[in-house]
Amino acid sequence: MTTTEVRRVTNAARRTDVTAALGSLVAASALTGLLFDQIAPFSGVVGFAAIAYGVFLALYALMVSLDGDALAVRDKLASAVVHSLAFIALGALIWIVVYPIYMGLPALGHLNFFTEDMADAGTLDPLELGGVLHAAVGTLQQITIALVITVPLGLTCAVFLNETRGVFTRLVRTVVEAMTALPSIVAGLFIYASLILVLGFQRSGFAAGCAISVMMLPIMIRAADVVVRLVPSSLKEASYALGAGQLRTVWYVVLPTARSGLTTSVLLATARGIGETSPVLITAGFTPFLNWNPFADSQVSLPLATFQLVTSSEETMKQRGFGAAAVLMGLVLVLFVLARLIGGRAHGGR
Repeated sequence: MTTTEVRRVTNAARRTDVTAALGSLVAASALTGLLFDQIAPFSGVVGFAAIAYGVFLALYALMVSLDGDALAVRDKLASAVVHSLAFIALGALIWIVVYPIYMGLPALGHLNFFTEDMADAGTLDPLELGGVLHAAVGTLQQITIALVITVPLGLTCAVFLNETRGVFTRLVRTVVEAMTALPSIVAGLFIYASLILVLGFQRSGFAAGCAISVMMLPIMIRAADVVVRLVPSSLKEASYALGAGQLRTVWYVVLPTARSGLTTSVLLATARGIGETSPVLITAGFTPFLNWNPFADSQVSLPLATFQLVTSSEETMKQRGFGAAAVLMGLVLVLFVLARLIGGRAHGGR
């Protein structure tokens, strides 16, 4: 006599699974609350969450075992752990985004916060005076300078690593991988020593952009290297078979094919550089004035302004700091959307 094995469905949640999970969560919260309030001298949100999570897993395994075998219990427990960790990560991400906006709402509610600098606003002045226009302009100019330096160099180096072979190629790849762990303050000191002390440039937004490009370049090269490597070799072979040279093949076949991935590499590099503070402080200094000229005088960025403002003892300055962080996140979102729109276009602009 043979038994037919029933195939378990693992890609969809049944009503019984949802009920068991919700019931176990409520029971775990109640038992942990009873433990903290009546039985043991425990306290703290973190301890409550940790104990409740362990109790929830135990109760959920017990509920699943009532109508399932050991394999089903392990499967459901693994699914519960994975989903709970995903919810924790999502919650942390939402908290990171929402908290600065919430704390900076008093400053974000004033129009002058977006149209003025801090030249005429002191630590005791109300939110009706001063803003972060000088920091927003500095961030845009510095990241633009960094992108102008990083994008062509990063693409050229990625193409070089994929189109050539030899000892020098392995050396370049090793150096690039080592530079990804370079501390940001070292990049700032390098630009300060070479560009300012040796060549005589001023501490300015241009020097800060060069320092930021040092941090962005290895990220750009590594990401672009992976993307270019994924271009099918059959496309390049077809181009060579039609008589195109290596340069034309790279320009008209490889780069257009990898456009979407190259856009992602630019975004990753931008995300690495736009939040830097120490290289900007070393190479551009700090100023409360709006400076439109990135090649002369000090210039501040949004991350540096945020750091300086939130460390103040005055509540209004802290609110300005959180508002500056919210403006920085909005600026990153705008740059992300623009990059996706540009990078998502078909070759030739169609």
